[in-house]
Amino acid sequence: MRITVVGSINLDLVAAAPHLPAPGETVTGATLGRYPGGKGANQAYAAEKLGAEVSLIGRVGDDAMAGEALALMADLGVDLSGVETDLAAPTGVALIAVDPTGENQIVVAAGANHLVTPEQLPQRIEAALIVQLELPIATVEAAVGRATGFVCANLAPAAPVSEMLLRRADLIVVNETEAAFYGDGLHRGGGRVVVTKGAKGAALYQRGVEMAWAAPPSVEAVDATGAGDAFVAAITVALLEGMEPGEALRFACAAGAVSVTRPGAQPSAPERAEVLALLAG
Repeated sequence: MRITVVGSINLDLVAAAPHLPAPGETVTGATLGRYPGGKGANQAYAAEKLGAEVSLIGRVGDDAMAGEALALMADLGVDLSGVETDLAAPTGVALIAVDPTGENQIVVAAGANHLVTPEQLPQRIEAALIVQLELPIATVEAAVGRATGFVCANLAPAAPVSEMLLRRADLIVVNETEAAFYGDGLHRGGGRVVVTKGAKGAALYQRGVEMAWAAPPSVEAVDATGAGDAFVAAITVALLEGMEPGEALRFACAAGAVSVTRPGAQPSAPERAEVLALLAG
C-alpha cells in the first residue's frame, strides 16, 4: 500500500500546564516537551506505523529544528526525498499548551510550510494521496488535481477550497467545527465524508446520509495533540485495505484513542498491534 502525503512539517513545543490560560492570563508550573509535528508529517508517520509505504512532500528551513522535525520519520523509514530545504524561511513551529485532561490550545508559525508551491509536486501522483490545509491552498488543490488514485482530504484547519477539491476527494475528514464551516458543500461530491466528534465518536456519510457510526474505546486521556491525524491515517489505511466503512471507522477511532494516552503528536502514533488490541479489549 503506497501513500503520498502532501503536507506540513513542524516542530511542536508542548507546555503541559495545570490549566489552559484564559485571555491575558499567565499560567506557571508547566513542563516543556519538543516533538516532531505538523499535520502532514503526523499523518505520514502514523500511516507508516500502521503498515503503509509512505512518501512525504513538504518543506523545512535550513536550521536545527528541521532535523528534530524529521527525525522520527527518518528512523521509521518514511520516504523524505520529496522534502525540500528552504534557505530563507524557518522550519514551522507549533506552540501547544496542554492541560491535565488532554485538552489543548495551539498556535502555529508556518514558516517554510507556506512556501511549498505546485512546482514542488510531481506531475502525476499515482499513489493514494492525503492532503490537509496547512499548506497554501493552491498547492493542495494542485496535488489533488494531479492525483490518479484515492484522495483523502483532511480539511483542517477550515478554509475556503474549490468545488473541484470537494468533488474529487474520495474521502473528506473534518471535525464538528470544520463541518459547520463547510456546511452542505461537503456532501455535494460522491465521496465519503467523516465528521469526528472527539470522545463522542465519528460518523461516516455518503451523499449526506449517515452510513456508519463508531465511538472510541474508553481510555485515560493525556494529550489530544495528533489524535485527529492518527485518525486520518488510520481510516485511509483501513479503506485502502478494503475494510467496510463501519469497520474502518472503528479502527480509526481506536487509533485516535491510543494516541491520546501519551504525549506528543508523532510519539503518540499507535502501532497497528496496539489498535487491534484496544479493539479486542
